[in-house]
This record gives sequence, C-alpha cells and structure tokens, in this order.
Amino acid sequence: MNYAGVLFLLGRLLLALAAALLVPAAVALREGPETLRAFAVSAALVAAVGLVSMLRFRQPADFSFGRAEAFVLVTVAWVTASLFGALPYVLLKGPGFAVDGFFESASGFTTTGASVLADVESEARSLLLWRAFTQWLGGMGIIVLGIAILPKLAVGGMELLGAEAPGPIKEKLTPRIAQTAKALWGIYTAITAAQVAALVALGLPLLDAVAHAFATMATGGFSTRNAGLAAYGPSVQAVVTVFMVLAGANFALHFHVLRGRPQTLWRDTEFRLYLAILAAASLMLGGVLVLRGQPAGRAALDAVFQAVSITTTTGFATADFDRWPHFCRVLLLLLMFVGGCTGSTGGSVKVIRVVIAAKKVAVDIRRLVQPHAVLPVRVGARAIPEGIVTSVTSFVLLFVALFAAGGLLLTLMGIDPATAFSASAACLGNVGPGLGDVGPTATYAPLPAPAKLLLAALMIVGRLELYTVLVLVFVLRPGAGTRAG
Repeated sequence: MNYAGVLFLLGRLLLALAAALLVPAAVALREGPETLRAFAVSAALVAAVGLVSMLRFRQPADFSFGRAEAFVLVTVAWVTASLFGALPYVLLKGPGFAVDGFFESASGFTTTGASVLADVESEARSLLLWRAFTQWLGGMGIIVLGIAILPKLAVGGMELLGAEAPGPIKEKLTPRIAQTAKALWGIYTAITAAQVAALVALGLPLLDAVAHAFATMATGGFSTRNAGLAAYGPSVQAVVTVFMVLAGANFALHFHVLRGRPQTLWRDTEFRLYLAILAAASLMLGGVLVLRGQPAGRAALDAVFQAVSITTTTGFATADFDRWPHFCRVLLLLLMFVGGCTGSTGGSVKVIRVVIAAKKVAVDIRRLVQPHAVLPVRVGARAIPEGIVTSVTSFVLLFVALFAAGGLLLTLMGIDPATAFSASAACLGNVGPGLGDVGPTATYAPLPAPAKLLLAALMIVGRLELYTVLVLVFVLRPGAGTRAG
C-alpha cells in the first residue's frame, strides 16, 4: 500500500477544499468580521494541513496508484472533507457544536440533506451558501473534481473514478480520464447555471437561487428557508421538479444528448424505468391524496414533487408527508430504497440495481421450471454478465443489512422505531428527511450525539456505494499491503 502517495494526493485535495472555503468567505465580507474570520481561519487551517501533507509525503518518481490506493483515498478524502468542512460551523457556534457540525458537514458532502439547524433563516448567509456548496461539490464527487482540476490526480484516475462513481456499470465518455471528469463537471455546471437563471427569473434572490440550484443538482436538499421549497410558489416548485429529474438521470445520457444524440434517452432501459417509477409513484400518491379530500391541483403538485424528491434522494419537501395517509408514508419509505439512475448524483440503491435484482429473481423462478435452460439476466437487449449480477445481489443484501443494523442500533439509543428505521434509510440512502421525529418539518438536532455519529457514518458509507468503505477492512488488514508507504 502506497500510503505516502495517498497522503500526498490528499494534501492536494485539501488545498482545493481550502480554495472552496474562500467562496463563502467572499459573501462573509458583507456580514461582519466574526463570520469572515470563521471562514478565513478555516481556509488557512485546511490549506496548512494540505501543504504539510504534500511537503511531508512528496510524490516519488516511481509513483504508482492502484485500486487499493483508490479505495483508501476516496474514503479518507470524504471523511477528511466532512471533518474540515465542519470548521466554519464550530468556529461560529462554539466547540459544543462539534458533533452537530460534523453531522451537518457530512450531510452536505454526502448530499444527504439531513440537518440539525432548526432555524436556517437566522444563520449567516455565507454559512448557508457553504452548506449548499458542500452538497454541490459532493454531488459529482470531490475526487472527480480533483481529477478535473489537479493534473497529478490523473495518475490512477480510472481507479479513482471507479471507486467514486455511483452505480454498477460505469461508462468512460472520453479517451482520457481527465477529459471525462471535465466533461462531467462541465455538464453539471451548465445545468446548475441554467437552474440558477430560471430561479432568478422567477424572482428568487441570487444567493437563494444559487443555493437551491446547488442542492438540486447534487440531489442534496439543503434550503435557505425554514419551510424549504414550501416557502415558494408552484412555479418555483415545478422548475425544481424538472431539474431534480435531470439530476437523477445518468449524466452520460446528458453527455450524449449534448453531443446531438437525443435518441439515447429513449433507448436507455434504466432511464425509461426511472421515468415509469416516478410516474407510477406520483399517480398513486396523488390518487390517495385526492381521495382524502385534497384539491386535485394541489394533490398533483405535492405528489409529483415528493415522489421525485424522495426517489432521486434530493429530500426537498413541499408538504409534511409524515402527516399523509399510511399508504403514502410507506410508499415514500420504499422509494428511499430506489434512488436515481446509475451515473447520477442520486444516492441509494439505484434503478439499474433494482431492475437487475428483480430480473434475477424472475430468472431464478423460471429456472425452477426449466432447470437446464440458459437464461441470462437481460436489461433491454443487453445480457448482464454474471459477475455484475452477483455484485448487484450482494449490494442489495448488504444495503438492507446495513439499513436494518442502523435502525436497530438507533432503537438501542431510545429512539422510536419509526424514527430510527426511517432515519437509517434516509441517511444510508442519502435522502435526508425521514418519518417521525426526523420528518420533513423536523430536524435531527434532538437525537443524541452517538446517533448523529452513527448516521453520519451511514451517510458516508451510502455515498461511497458501501463497498468503497467496507473494502478497507481487507485493504488495511495486516499483511495486505503491497508497497511500502
């Protein structure tokens, strides 16, 4: 294991994080010396640690970077970013906010959107921008960002992208990994800018438009308003819904569409099923709400918005769905296990895995009747390799096991089952709001500190697709190293 190389590259990523802290610092210039000092000191500390790491662990001439190093760097980078990203919260609110600050920072970088801030409208605008910016950076991935802007990280870049990129089937869009990362970030930035322009045109102040666009494209869900998107009118909610759908789609499809190949959208089986799930969930939710007496127009908008928000793991809310009928609440809980498409900024299991797992069950049932038949698992016209089918099955089982373990541990801390298990699902799937005491109108602030640390760990494990973190048990075990640090 080349620990020196990992720490050297981690130092470069910390310098990028220090530069990111200067963005809210520019807003803090208008908010007074205390707020400006918090961001300036944070940026200085992060930069100092990054420089020390780079100088202490200089890149050797024979530097090599493989899969083991990729797994370690990705995991350590996300934990480190969450820790250092908490500095502005702690410097502004005091040492007693350390656990909450780490929770909020981890929720941002993992694009979960679970929050401990009960009155966001009373917070400094620069801090709200930082919350949203952490989500935007985490949405496409700080590792992919590093590949795009730091040439040294292009060494072993495919291993990094493979460890970070969501989903079981990855697509290299351009011949070089650095070009792929830049292409992804270019698309991501362009769509974000389009949403900012649309929200400003609808009357939102620039900072609010930027913050909500950052949170939307990252499928994060942090808002600058206490009431979230419910504070805005139907036109704003409709625009955000459209961009949530885009954020939950595979960014490789956006790449092909922008290259003049829009037909790839409709040829993509996962994308068609993704839209079908959103449509079916919206119809079921809306139908139940109408039957319960809600006006059809309001029911339709609330149903579509909540179905898209939860399925894509964005986590915005325009209604207190924890007060909806039991059928709606259970349906939304199940949607937390779906997620967006592979290659999107969404979290959770992903549509393609759900499809492959379902088809695997169907094939196994057919084999009971036709034991000697050759029955591959197919998605569209494509036969999925057995290795991927096995990996997907293992992933789904592991996801459910971690969800159950998280929920059980939370109940041991005295948390009621509805809150505990929905919080476990919401954090592992990077959704944000759950049910019960962590519903869409509540926060995670009342939970005990151990619960917040556990949920923050679930956020990171879920964001990095489970295996990236858990494989460290094998990579870091005694005797596993292959190179001297």
